[in-house]
Amino acid sequence: MTDTTGLAARSANAMLRAPPPRQFFMTFRDIGLWIKSARADAAVSRRSAELDNAQAFEALYRAEADPYGAADPRYRYQARKYAMLLSFLPARPYRHVLELGCGVGTFSRALALHAESVTGIDIAASAVQHATALSKSHLNLSFRPGDVHTFDSDGQQYDLIVVADVLYYAVPSGDEPALAAIARRVAASLVPGGLVLLADHYFFGFGAASRGTCAIHDVFRQTAGLQMQSQHRRCFYLTTLLQRSK
Repeated sequence: MTDTTGLAARSANAMLRAPPPRQFFMTFRDIGLWIKSARADAAVSRRSAELDNAQAFEALYRAEADPYGAADPRYRYQARKYAMLLSFLPARPYRHVLELGCGVGTFSRALALHAESVTGIDIAASAVQHATALSKSHLNLSFRPGDVHTFDSDGQQYDLIVVADVLYYAVPSGDEPALAAIARRVAASLVPGGLVLLADHYFFGFGAASRGTCAIHDVFRQTAGLQMQSQHRRCFYLTTLLQRSK
């Protein structure tokens, strides 16, 4: 599944990196990734009946260092997805980058190769600890606990903010005011001309998950001061790249 609008019309030379080589997006082994991810989601759902979101994810990452297999080299899908996300970003200087909901920091480490400094924030303190331990060789990368609803940029404005596979966990379905508040906070944390990259589950447009993703991205597109630069539909995810007004 491939559908692209906007910046994708530019050549690969204008982007941060070339797209990954053409190959099927997953291997037979990746079935294990889907099973692992489904089990992690089920565990969060069970715990959320008694705990708040932060406590549910903290319990998940305390029980298993990488519950979604994001850093597991056995799986093609995640590595290919992260390489594809980088290929959607324009080649330009990135001084300060923020990833909200960084998990164990796999994509933050990929971003660190293209930026002066990268900060990863996650709601689970145990995820932050695992990310820090896995990233000791990346001197321009740091992690700290934080919530996408209330994160404090400490006066720092960012050239790029990444919000990937986070908002459908953080915001109840249909809560547009909460989404709009997050979108405004993200926009205010960007430098003029800064970018925000969204990525969320998208199953060919069918089902509640795909509709929820479209609703999330629509709220960001309607946020004052943000203009959509490109949108890409790939197997099982949708990305939207937006820019803050200069």
